[in-house]
Amino acid sequence: MANIIEIKDLSTPELAVFSKLTEAQLRNKLEPEKGIFIAESPKVIKTALDNGFEPLSLLMERRHIEGQAKEIIERCNVPVYTAARDVLASLTGYELTRGILCAMRRPVLKNAEELCRGMRRVCILEGVVDTTNIGAIFRSAAALNMDAVLLTPTCCDPLNRRAVRVSMGTVFQVPWTYIPKLSEGGLEMLHAMGFKTAAMALSDDSVSIDDEKLRNENKLAIIMGTEGDGLSQSTIDGCSYTVKIPMSHGVDSLNVAAASAVAFWELRVR
Repeated sequence: MANIIEIKDLSTPELAVFSKLTEAQLRNKLEPEKGIFIAESPKVIKTALDNGFEPLSLLMERRHIEGQAKEIIERCNVPVYTAARDVLASLTGYELTRGILCAMRRPVLKNAEELCRGMRRVCILEGVVDTTNIGAIFRSAAALNMDAVLLTPTCCDPLNRRAVRVSMGTVFQVPWTYIPKLSEGGLEMLHAMGFKTAAMALSDDSVSIDDEKLRNENKLAIIMGTEGDGLSQSTIDGCSYTVKIPMSHGVDSLNVAAASAVAFWELRVR
Protein backbone atom coordinates (compact mmCIF):
# COMPACT_ATOMS: atom_id res chain seq x y z
CA MET A 1 0.00 0.00 0.00
CA ALA A 2 1.31 3.47 -0.92
CA ASN A 3 2.47 5.78 1.83
CA ILE A 4 0.58 9.10 1.36
CA ILE A 5 2.54 11.96 2.91
CA GLU A 6 1.04 15.44 3.26
CA ILE A 7 3.75 18.08 2.69
CA LYS A 8 4.13 20.31 5.73
CA ASP A 9 7.73 21.46 5.30
CA LEU A 10 9.10 22.35 1.84
CA SER A 11 12.67 21.83 3.10
CA THR A 12 12.10 18.12 3.82
CA PRO A 13 15.23 16.35 2.40
CA GLU A 14 13.16 13.73 0.57
CA LEU A 15 11.65 16.49 -1.57
CA ALA A 16 15.03 17.73 -2.83
CA VAL A 17 14.79 15.50 -5.90
CA PHE A 18 11.78 17.56 -7.01
CA SER A 19 12.91 20.98 -5.81
CA LYS A 20 16.65 21.50 -5.37
CA LEU A 21 18.63 19.11 -7.57
CA THR A 22 19.69 20.32 -11.00
CA GLU A 23 19.42 18.10 -14.07
CA ALA A 24 23.18 17.46 -13.83
CA GLN A 25 22.86 16.44 -10.18
CA LEU A 26 19.96 14.13 -10.98
CA ARG A 27 22.10 12.39 -13.63
CA ASN A 28 24.86 11.80 -11.05
CA LYS A 29 27.72 11.37 -13.50
CA LEU A 30 30.12 10.20 -10.77
CA GLU A 31 27.82 7.32 -9.84
CA PRO A 32 25.49 6.68 -12.82
CA GLU A 33 23.86 3.72 -11.07
CA LYS A 34 22.42 6.22 -8.57
CA GLY A 35 21.09 8.58 -11.24
CA ILE A 36 17.48 9.78 -11.20
CA PHE A 37 15.17 11.45 -13.69
CA ILE A 38 11.75 13.08 -13.39
CA ALA A 39 8.75 11.87 -15.40
CA GLU A 40 5.83 14.27 -15.68
CA SER A 41 2.11 13.63 -16.38
CA PRO A 42 0.08 10.40 -16.00
CA LYS A 43 0.53 9.20 -19.59
CA VAL A 44 4.32 9.60 -19.50
CA ILE A 45 4.62 7.96 -16.07
CA LYS A 46 2.46 5.00 -17.15
CA THR A 47 4.56 4.55 -20.30
CA ALA A 48 7.73 4.48 -18.18
CA LEU A 49 6.21 1.89 -15.83
CA ASP A 50 5.02 -0.21 -18.79
CA ASN A 51 8.61 -0.28 -20.07
CA GLY A 52 10.11 -1.44 -16.79
CA PHE A 53 11.41 1.80 -15.29
CA GLU A 54 11.72 1.84 -11.50
CA PRO A 55 9.73 4.50 -9.58
CA LEU A 56 11.27 6.02 -6.43
CA SER A 57 8.67 8.56 -5.25
CA LEU A 58 5.64 10.51 -6.48
CA LEU A 59 4.64 14.15 -6.08
CA MET A 60 1.10 15.21 -6.92
CA GLU A 61 -1.82 17.46 -6.21
CA ARG A 62 -4.07 16.11 -3.48
CA ARG A 63 -7.04 15.88 -5.83
CA HIS A 64 -5.28 13.34 -8.08
CA ILE A 65 -4.85 10.67 -5.40
CA GLU A 66 -8.31 9.27 -6.07
CA GLY A 67 -8.37 10.63 -9.62
CA GLN A 68 -6.01 10.23 -12.57
CA ALA A 69 -3.10 9.08 -10.36
CA LYS A 70 -5.02 6.26 -8.69
CA GLU A 71 -3.80 3.55 -11.08
CA ILE A 72 -0.22 4.82 -10.86
CA ILE A 73 -0.29 4.79 -7.06
CA GLU A 74 -1.60 1.22 -7.09
CA ARG A 75 1.32 0.16 -9.29
CA CYS A 76 4.03 1.94 -7.27
CA ASN A 77 4.87 0.95 -3.70
CA VAL A 78 6.70 4.25 -3.08
CA PRO A 79 6.16 7.41 -0.99
CA VAL A 80 3.49 9.74 -2.41
CA TYR A 81 4.04 13.39 -1.45
CA THR A 82 1.00 15.59 -1.85
CA ALA A 83 -0.22 19.15 -1.37
CA ALA A 84 -2.36 21.79 -3.05
CA ARG A 85 -1.38 23.08 -6.51
CA ASP A 86 0.05 26.39 -5.28
CA VAL A 87 2.21 24.63 -2.69
CA LEU A 88 3.64 22.28 -5.31
CA ALA A 89 4.36 25.20 -7.65
CA SER A 90 6.27 26.90 -4.81
CA LEU A 91 8.22 23.70 -4.23
CA THR A 92 9.18 22.93 -7.85
CA GLY A 93 9.24 26.44 -9.33
CA TYR A 94 6.84 25.54 -12.15
CA GLU A 95 3.24 24.43 -12.70
CA LEU A 96 3.05 20.64 -12.83
CA THR A 97 1.72 19.25 -16.09
CA ARG A 98 -1.49 17.42 -15.11
CA GLY A 99 -0.37 17.72 -11.50
CA ILE A 100 1.86 14.62 -11.16
CA LEU A 101 5.62 14.01 -11.06
CA CYS A 102 7.48 10.73 -10.55
CA ALA A 103 11.15 10.39 -9.60
CA MET A 104 12.53 7.31 -11.35
CA ARG A 105 15.81 5.39 -11.49
CA ARG A 106 17.90 6.03 -14.59
CA PRO A 107 18.54 2.91 -16.69
CA VAL A 108 21.95 1.37 -17.28
CA LEU A 109 22.72 2.09 -20.95
CA LYS A 110 24.07 -0.50 -23.37
CA ASN A 111 27.08 0.32 -25.51
CA ALA A 112 26.36 1.26 -29.11
CA GLU A 113 27.60 -2.01 -30.65
CA GLU A 114 25.44 -4.12 -28.36
CA LEU A 115 22.39 -1.90 -28.79
CA CYS A 116 22.53 -1.82 -32.60
CA ARG A 117 23.06 -5.52 -33.17
CA GLY A 118 20.59 -6.63 -35.84
CA MET A 119 19.23 -3.11 -36.43
CA ARG A 120 18.80 -1.58 -39.90
CA ARG A 121 17.77 2.06 -39.32
CA VAL A 122 19.25 4.25 -36.60
CA CYS A 123 19.25 7.99 -35.98
CA ILE A 124 22.45 9.69 -34.87
CA LEU A 125 22.27 13.12 -33.19
CA GLU A 126 25.39 15.30 -33.16
CA GLY A 127 25.29 18.10 -30.60
CA VAL A 128 21.50 18.59 -30.54
CA VAL A 129 20.97 20.57 -27.34
CA ASP A 130 17.37 21.80 -27.31
CA THR A 131 15.13 19.74 -25.02
CA THR A 132 12.06 20.28 -27.21
CA ASN A 133 13.90 19.09 -30.32
CA ILE A 134 15.22 16.00 -28.52
CA GLY A 135 11.74 15.08 -27.34
CA ALA A 136 10.19 15.67 -30.77
CA ILE A 137 12.88 13.62 -32.53
CA PHE A 138 12.28 10.68 -30.20
CA ARG A 139 8.54 10.90 -30.84
CA SER A 140 9.14 10.81 -34.61
CA ALA A 141 11.65 7.98 -34.23
CA ALA A 142 9.04 5.91 -32.36
CA ALA A 143 6.23 6.72 -34.79
CA LEU A 144 8.26 6.19 -37.97
CA ASN A 145 10.08 2.97 -37.10
CA MET A 146 13.62 3.99 -36.26
CA ASP A 147 15.30 1.08 -34.49
CA ALA A 148 17.36 3.28 -32.14
CA VAL A 149 18.70 6.76 -31.43
CA LEU A 150 22.40 7.34 -30.71
CA LEU A 151 23.61 10.64 -29.26
CA THR A 152 27.04 12.25 -29.15
CA PRO A 153 28.20 13.36 -25.66
CA THR A 154 27.30 17.03 -26.23
CA CYS A 155 23.60 16.32 -26.89
CA CYS A 156 20.88 17.22 -24.43
CA ASP A 157 19.98 14.39 -22.04
CA PRO A 158 16.94 12.49 -23.41
CA LEU A 159 15.75 12.01 -19.81
CA ASN A 160 15.64 15.74 -19.15
CA ARG A 161 12.17 16.45 -17.69
CA ARG A 162 11.02 18.61 -20.59
CA ALA A 163 12.47 16.30 -23.25
CA VAL A 164 10.64 13.35 -21.69
CA ARG A 165 7.36 15.31 -21.61
CA VAL A 166 7.64 16.52 -25.23
CA SER A 167 8.43 12.98 -26.35
CA MET A 168 5.16 11.80 -24.74
CA GLY A 169 7.14 9.00 -23.13
CA THR A 170 8.62 7.61 -26.35
CA VAL A 171 12.12 7.98 -24.83
CA PHE A 172 11.10 4.89 -22.83
CA GLN A 173 10.13 2.96 -25.96
CA VAL A 174 12.91 3.73 -28.45
CA PRO A 175 16.28 2.13 -27.58
CA TRP A 176 19.01 4.75 -27.17
CA THR A 177 22.53 5.24 -25.94
CA TYR A 178 25.59 7.43 -26.47
CA ILE A 179 28.22 7.17 -29.18
CA PRO A 180 31.68 8.77 -29.22
CA LYS A 181 32.12 12.10 -30.95
CA LEU A 182 31.71 11.32 -34.66
CA SER A 183 35.07 12.83 -35.62
CA GLU A 184 36.79 10.85 -32.86
CA GLY A 185 35.73 7.29 -33.57
CA GLY A 186 31.95 7.48 -33.81
CA LEU A 187 31.77 7.26 -37.61
CA GLU A 188 34.31 4.44 -37.70
CA MET A 189 32.19 2.57 -35.16
CA LEU A 190 29.07 2.93 -37.30
CA HIS A 191 30.88 1.80 -40.45
CA ALA A 192 32.38 -1.17 -38.59
CA MET A 193 28.83 -2.19 -37.59
CA GLY A 194 27.93 -2.28 -41.29
CA PHE A 195 25.99 0.98 -41.52
CA LYS A 196 26.18 3.36 -44.43
CA THR A 197 26.04 6.88 -43.02
CA ALA A 198 23.78 9.63 -44.34
CA ALA A 199 24.66 13.19 -43.27
CA MET A 200 21.61 15.44 -43.48
CA ALA A 201 23.24 18.59 -44.83
CA LEU A 202 23.29 21.01 -47.74
CA SER A 203 26.30 20.77 -50.02
CA ASP A 204 27.14 20.77 -53.71
CA ASP A 205 27.33 16.97 -53.80
CA SER A 206 24.16 16.26 -51.78
CA VAL A 207 21.81 13.58 -53.08
CA SER A 208 18.07 14.01 -52.79
CA ILE A 209 16.40 12.18 -49.93
CA ASP A 210 14.38 10.16 -52.44
CA ASP A 211 17.53 8.81 -54.13
CA GLU A 212 16.82 5.17 -54.98
CA LYS A 213 20.21 3.78 -53.96
CA LEU A 214 20.09 5.61 -50.63
CA ARG A 215 16.57 4.41 -49.83
CA ASN A 216 17.51 0.81 -50.59
CA GLU A 217 20.57 0.62 -48.33
CA ASN A 218 20.30 -2.42 -46.07
CA LYS A 219 21.68 -0.65 -42.97
CA LEU A 220 21.54 3.13 -42.73
CA ALA A 221 22.48 5.61 -40.01
CA ILE A 222 20.70 8.96 -40.48
CA ILE A 223 22.84 11.71 -38.96
CA MET A 224 21.27 15.00 -37.81
CA GLY A 225 23.21 18.05 -36.63
CA THR A 226 22.95 20.73 -34.00
CA GLU A 227 20.47 23.59 -34.18
CA GLY A 228 21.76 26.50 -36.25
CA ASP A 229 25.15 25.21 -37.41
CA GLY A 230 24.10 21.72 -38.45
CA LEU A 231 26.68 18.95 -38.81
CA SER A 232 30.40 19.57 -38.52
CA GLN A 233 32.33 19.50 -41.78
CA SER A 234 34.46 16.60 -40.57
CA THR A 235 31.30 14.54 -40.00
CA ILE A 236 29.94 15.40 -43.45
CA ASP A 237 33.25 14.51 -45.08
CA GLY A 238 33.36 11.14 -43.33
CA CYS A 239 29.83 9.99 -44.26
CA SER A 240 28.82 7.67 -47.09
CA TYR A 241 26.20 10.15 -48.35
CA THR A 242 25.34 13.80 -47.93
CA VAL A 243 21.57 14.09 -48.15
CA LYS A 244 19.21 17.02 -48.68
CA ILE A 245 15.47 17.47 -48.46
CA PRO A 246 14.37 19.42 -51.57
CA MET A 247 12.83 22.80 -50.59
CA SER A 248 10.44 25.29 -52.17
CA HIS A 249 9.82 29.06 -51.89
CA GLY A 250 13.45 29.85 -51.11
CA VAL A 251 13.44 27.99 -47.79
CA ASP A 252 16.94 26.65 -47.17
CA SER A 253 16.29 24.16 -44.37
CA LEU A 254 13.89 22.76 -41.77
CA ASN A 255 14.13 22.69 -38.00
CA VAL A 256 16.04 19.56 -36.99
CA ALA A 257 12.94 17.97 -35.42
CA ALA A 258 10.84 18.56 -38.55
CA ALA A 259 13.67 17.35 -40.79
CA SER A 260 14.01 14.19 -38.73
CA ALA A 261 10.37 13.25 -39.33
CA VAL A 262 10.77 13.70 -43.10
CA ALA A 263 14.02 11.72 -43.13
CA PHE A 264 12.70 8.87 -40.97
CA TRP A 265 9.65 8.42 -43.18
CA GLU A 266 11.45 8.69 -46.50
CA LEU A 267 14.40 6.47 -45.53
CA ARG A 268 12.47 3.81 -43.62
CA VAL A 269 12.94 0.13 -44.41
CA ARG A 270 10.58 -0.61 -47.28
